[in-house]
Amino acid sequence: MIHLINFFLILFGQAEENTEVGGSIEDEDEGSDDPNLRQLELSAFRAQWMSELKPSGGASGTSDRLLQPKGLKRTQDIVREEKATELFLRAVQEEQSGAVYEAIKFYRMAMQLVPDIEFKINYSRPPDADRGGGNYDIDGDIEDLLNYFEQQLTLESSFPKICTPELEITQMHISALPREILMYIFRWVVSSDLDMRALEQLSLVCRGFYICARDPEIWRSACLRVWGRKCTKFVPFKSWREMFLRRPRVRFDGVYISKTSYIRQGEESLDGFYRAWHHVEFYRYLRFFPDGHVIMLTTPEDPLAVVPRLRTRNTRMDSILLGHYRLSQETDNQTKVFAVVCKKKEEKKPTNLKNRFCRRNPAPEAEHSFHVGLHLAARGRQSFSKLVWIHHSCHITYKLTGETVVTSFDLDRMYTPFFFARVKSYTAFSEQPL
Repeated sequence: MIHLINFFLILFGQAEENTEVGGSIEDEDEGSDDPNLRQLELSAFRAQWMSELKPSGGASGTSDRLLQPKGLKRTQDIVREEKATELFLRAVQEEQSGAVYEAIKFYRMAMQLVPDIEFKINYSRPPDADRGGGNYDIDGDIEDLLNYFEQQLTLESSFPKICTPELEITQMHISALPREILMYIFRWVVSSDLDMRALEQLSLVCRGFYICARDPEIWRSACLRVWGRKCTKFVPFKSWREMFLRRPRVRFDGVYISKTSYIRQGEESLDGFYRAWHHVEFYRYLRFFPDGHVIMLTTPEDPLAVVPRLRTRNTRMDSILLGHYRLSQETDNQTKVFAVVCKKKEEKKPTNLKNRFCRRNPAPEAEHSFHVGLHLAARGRQSFSKLVWIHHSCHITYKLTGETVVTSFDLDRMYTPFFFARVKSYTAFSEQPL
C-alpha cells in the first residue's frame, strides 16, 4: 500500500511539472535532475511495484517477505564491520607512526560502529606496508613462528637487531651485543647440565630471543651430549629440537625415586603372648648426569634430607654407588637404560705395627658391582618420567683368581618403579657452558 501511494505521488508530481506555465527551460534544468535519470528511476519503481502486485505462493511469499528485513540487516552489519575494520587498522598505523591523537580519533570511530571490533578484526597487511606501514600477517595460529619472526625483523629494518629496549636507558642495552656473544650467553644458560627448560623460558622474552633459542647448533650439541657421536642426523624428526624433546631419554634436572614398603614379622615375646610386626620403608634414588655418570643410593632417609645432597657426584655419603649408564633402543621400539654401579674405592688404611706379627687369614679381595636394567616409560602426560625394573644382579670379581660370580635377584614386589621428581636447585647454577 505504501508503494502504491508513492507511485501516485510521483505521477502527480510529474503531471504538475508538465502543466506548469511561465517557467523557462533554463529554470527547469536548474531546479530538477536529469530527465533520463528520473525516467530510469520511474521505470525501476514501476517494475518493482508490478512484481509485488503479482500473486505469490502463499506461505513461501510470506516467508520471503519476512526474510527480506533479515537479509538487509545482515548486509548492513557486514558493511558496518568492514568500515570499522578499516578505521581500526588506520588507527593502528597512526599509533605506530607516533600520531597518538589521530589514532585515538580513529579508534573511537571504529568502536562506535562495532564496540567489539578489537576481537573481531582479522589483521592483514595493508597495500602500503612496504612504505613504512605496519606488517599484519596474522590469521589464526601461525605454524612456523620462527620464520614469521625473522620476516618481521627483516621488514622493520634493513639492519635488524635482536631486540630493542622498551624504555630509554643510559646504560648499554643487551641488544648492542653481537649475535655471537648472545649465543655464548645462551650456552651458559643451558650449561653442561642441559637445562633446556631455562632456554625455553628465555625464548619468551622477545622475538629476537625466540630466534636465538631456536638456534639448531645449540639443540644439536644437546643431542650429541645425550646420544653420543653416533647421533649425526635428526631423521625422522623435523629438527634437532624436536628430536631432543620427543626421543626417549633420561632426565637430568631432577632425581628418580622409588619408594618401597612392606610388613615384616618380628620375634615372639618371651612369654609367648604376642608377636611384633614391623613396617619397613626405604627409598632408592637414581640421579643421571649428561656425561654418562649415574649415582644410586638405597636408604631409609626421607627425600627432603637426601635429594639436596645428590646435586653433584662428589657427595660424601658412604652408602652411595657410582657408575656409568647407557641408553639402548631395542627392536621392540622400547628404550632401555643399563647401568653398572659400585661403591667408591676407599683408601687402604696403614697396617697397625702392633699387629704385624699376628698371623691372620685376610679375606680375599673382591670387587662388587651391581648391574641394573630399566625400561623407560611415560607417566601420564609426563614423558620419560618412569623407570621400570627389568634386571638386577650383583657381580663379584675376585682379584686373586679373576673369577666372577654373578647373582641375579628376582624382581618381585620389592622392586617398585622409579618416578621422576624435578629439583630446581640442580639447575640453579651453571658451572660451565654447553
